[in-house]
Amino acid sequence: MILSDRERETATALADLTLVNPFMPERVEAERRALGDRFVEHQQVWHIQLEGGEAANPNLPLLTAEAQSLAEVLRERLAKVRRVGKAEAQIYRDLVVYALYRRYQQQLHGPMRDELKGGGNGPLPFYRNFAGDLERFFAPAALAGKVDLPDPAHLFACFFQVRRAFHHIHRFLVGGSMPAARQRAAVWESIFSHDMRRYRRILFRHMGDVTTLITGPSGTGKELVARAIGLSRYLPFNPHKKTFQASFDESFFPLNLSALSLALIESELFGHRRGSFTGAVEDRAGWLEVCPVHGTVFLDEIGEIDSGLQVKLLRVLENRSFQRLGETQERRFEGKVIAATNRDLGEEMKAGRFREDLFYRLCADSIQTPSLAERLEDSPQELGVLVRHLTRQMVGESEVEELSVEVLHWVNDHLSPGGKYRWPGNVRELGQCIRNVLIRRSYHPPAPAEAQASGAAEQLSQQMLEGALTANELLSGYTTLVYAQAGSFQEVARRLKVDRRTVKARIDGELLELLRGGW
Repeated sequence: MILSDRERETATALADLTLVNPFMPERVEAERRALGDRFVEHQQVWHIQLEGGEAANPNLPLLTAEAQSLAEVLRERLAKVRRVGKAEAQIYRDLVVYALYRRYQQQLHGPMRDELKGGGNGPLPFYRNFAGDLERFFAPAALAGKVDLPDPAHLFACFFQVRRAFHHIHRFLVGGSMPAARQRAAVWESIFSHDMRRYRRILFRHMGDVTTLITGPSGTGKELVARAIGLSRYLPFNPHKKTFQASFDESFFPLNLSALSLALIESELFGHRRGSFTGAVEDRAGWLEVCPVHGTVFLDEIGEIDSGLQVKLLRVLENRSFQRLGETQERRFEGKVIAATNRDLGEEMKAGRFREDLFYRLCADSIQTPSLAERLEDSPQELGVLVRHLTRQMVGESEVEELSVEVLHWVNDHLSPGGKYRWPGNVRELGQCIRNVLIRRSYHPPAPAEAQASGAAEQLSQQMLEGALTANELLSGYTTLVYAQAGSFQEVARRLKVDRRTVKARIDGELLELLRGGW
């Protein structure tokens, strides 16, 4: 035995801080157990502060000092005993991991900040000190067969990944409501799984094989969730060069599938050979080919693609293989896929518009983004947090307070007295509201989508009855109406018994935007 009862309780709680999801209540409970009467009550939801930057936790200095002091005491005891139990060895290992992370987290912030500013991925001389500290804590015990010595380069890489994950989750996922907190917790698990020990042992090699599907209403920040995950992936560290083997800031490749034609989607995704289609004047590598092994391809609006492309994506997810357009050569995709949609894929599968086999390949890891209305219902003060955050991005620090006050006054006085406005456009609409107040000192939301859709359909019907449409207008209007219901070019082509390219040529984009609100 190397631990007294009280030391065991404290050390176990500190060790748990390396294992629990930091965005869930378990973290607060572990801090409370570790510090006892010295624990300082603070916000239960860990999120970005109104004044910017990551939230300050008043307990962290106390926890750091406690962990480092106890780790030193136990290191000296381990050198003097012949045997140590498996449970105590594990507690010691996790305790030292926590103490070393706290010791080096500020230094790890430096290379992350430099890379975000375009400074590149340079050597990190302080790795030598880290490896020396790790050996000092583990080598004597490891030589005696009491505790395994962790691989320094791997643990250093894990520490850098944890530091980046905290940064990107705080940076992209703002808000103090419980729905926002649950979203951050879900993103943490998408990066590390629920078992941090298993992740450090083996899963760091395999999380890229798991596709993440992000669902939720439009305007809720699905791409921000994808970026937080993609920019926080594991990067191996080369201990000889003292550099990471890849740059995290150049490893995220987003593609909006609804914004491009099928040919352009396939070219962007798979690449093409010269002459494979009109305009293909040279060979080109697609993002599946360019994406490195630790990179991420983000497929936004996955619910919009037709069955042919669904088959090709299924092959990529199942076999990790693909071909450039116009080629037969098999190529390998080594990165991670994240997909997003605001559609109900269950309903899409029932309607025959989305393949079940592709869905089950996509949904191994799923995250649901909450609506702004859900967040404000849980925490009305969330509106002020988001307004200040978005305002800071638009006008900078010097104008944050003045513009934020203007926006909040307008919302409370004119748009949402009593906080009853539901924000159908979610955070994206809130951003538009801020811009309108900035420019015109007011914001008037558009008519509800259902009313717009109903009005557009009635107007189209009336024009048909009055014989006021040309043949081309009639065909375009009816094709657009059917597409708003069916949701895919292929299904419309089947119903109207025409070629899908004809369907696409007849779609009236402006009418479609109005009609889509009703289905």
